[in-house]
Amino acid sequence: MAKTDGKKYKMKLEQGFVGACGGEIIHQILTDHGVDLVFGFPGGALIPLFDVLYDSDIELVIPRHEQGAIHMAEGYARATGKTGVVIATSGPGATNLVTGLANAYLDSTPLVAITGQVKSHLIGNDAFQEADMTGISRPITKHNFLVNSVDELGRIFTEAFHIASTGRPGPVLIDVPVDITVNRLEKPANLTMRIPGYKPSTSGHLRQIESAAKVINESKRPLLYVGGGVIHSEATAELRAVQEKGRLPITTTLMGLGVVDENDPLALQMLGMHGSATANYATQECDCLISVGARFDDRVTGKLETFAPNATIVHIDIDPTSISKVVKADVPVVGDAKDILAKMVNFIEPKERTEWLEQIAAWKKQYPLAYEASDTTIKPQLVIEKLGELTNHDAIIATGVGQHQMWAAQFYKFRKPRQIITSGGLGTMGFGVPSAIGAQFASPDATVIDIDGDGSFSMTMVEIITAVQHKLPVKFIVLDNEYLGMVRQWQEMFFDKRYSGTVHPCPDFVKIAEGFGAKGLRVEDPAGLTDALQELLDYNDGPAVLVVAVDPEENVYPMVPAGKSLHEMELGRLA
Repeated sequence: MAKTDGKKYKMKLEQGFVGACGGEIIHQILTDHGVDLVFGFPGGALIPLFDVLYDSDIELVIPRHEQGAIHMAEGYARATGKTGVVIATSGPGATNLVTGLANAYLDSTPLVAITGQVKSHLIGNDAFQEADMTGISRPITKHNFLVNSVDELGRIFTEAFHIASTGRPGPVLIDVPVDITVNRLEKPANLTMRIPGYKPSTSGHLRQIESAAKVINESKRPLLYVGGGVIHSEATAELRAVQEKGRLPITTTLMGLGVVDENDPLALQMLGMHGSATANYATQECDCLISVGARFDDRVTGKLETFAPNATIVHIDIDPTSISKVVKADVPVVGDAKDILAKMVNFIEPKERTEWLEQIAAWKKQYPLAYEASDTTIKPQLVIEKLGELTNHDAIIATGVGQHQMWAAQFYKFRKPRQIITSGGLGTMGFGVPSAIGAQFASPDATVIDIDGDGSFSMTMVEIITAVQHKLPVKFIVLDNEYLGMVRQWQEMFFDKRYSGTVHPCPDFVKIAEGFGAKGLRVEDPAGLTDALQELLDYNDGPAVLVVAVDPEENVYPMVPAGKSLHEMELGRLA
């Protein structure tokens, strides 16, 4: 059906939206904030807003499930740095966003979620498809709003985008009763923000920056520990300037992968529960740990009492509540990483640190990330290594959650920021498929690959239909071991191989992919792996799914068992 003229929806700001309905105001605010793509699913409480979007230049992507929509918005935001936008109707539509909101909150992803609500006078009366979304979402959003009148729509949406994208980014939810989307504004809108108490500090205190640099300069065994905050603040160049001038080895969190080319001799790769042995040993032996944009997650620290026991802690973060929350900071620096690092480089003294770097090189040689090769079974690590070679380590990689996620983090060798899109803090199975689709919308010319496990893939694979509909050339690799692999690994190591609930026989994913309209491929023989991967990469007429039958009992190593220190990691076959 052709769209109508749409001129009636083009309001002029100088008229203050007078005479505009709530849906028109929402549309104009989205446009003014540069939104050109939204992910959403319609419903009764959203019909007036979707009617406005019918005549809009904003592209509306309709997924197959609201959880898919919000994960797509997250993938879009993570790939671009822009604020993602998702729309869901009242009641079950809105509650289906909860997992994505929690995911975005823990991973500091800028997001505005617009939920429809029942008519204002019905709120609190258990009306059809009513859910208290402000109450439900309060613990898992940076902020949320319930709109009470059309007069405050403009201000609330302006505030929402500001809150979502500034300071430590995060999701903001706006619950909009359906009557407010049709009510018309009778007086000029006031867009002036009123956010008492919300004043994120972006400029780092110069004296604290000098103090941090002094500690770094005086250290003999410093280590940079870098998280996703550096990527959010677009501070990669500033970080590398500090690193190169001070000859500082660097390890990253899962969310920080890509801030440094992992082929750099000073790059130690990821630290923590499944981090490299070199990164974990270096953390335990360093005398100065410089945390930038990271929050000392428990998967990073292991046993907290023995984490980095010899180190003076420098903690740089834009969120003051994150500093000393888990690990006490000796030198706290609050502010934006880009600003702080740009100032800090002027105080960093060039150092060779020969003895420390020789020790790190020795650890790398002694404890490389490795696995036992096989001529008869495809090793999952080999799949990712080959993929890295064939893509020149330049693809955008999305993942689900589980063993495949850790192997991707260990073996792809990331080279640049915004290259990995994965669920860190919440560990959301099913994140890979929709987030890869969101990333492909964000980067239409990029190679986008979802590395997934059969368990995670099963949860959201229906969204492949969305990729087919939009002819997106997303590639999906399913490492099929017929187990819920990460839980099975724990059961093997700590529960006498009592595989309760983790045996996971799979359907024929190739037939399912073909039924959805995608290309389906399968490989079981190591000799055919390279050709299968190349065929997947060469297919650009829409999405394609490659199912790889991998060694069913391969484990992720290193592994720091629960309650153990980083240096007490199980090396498995790496020993």
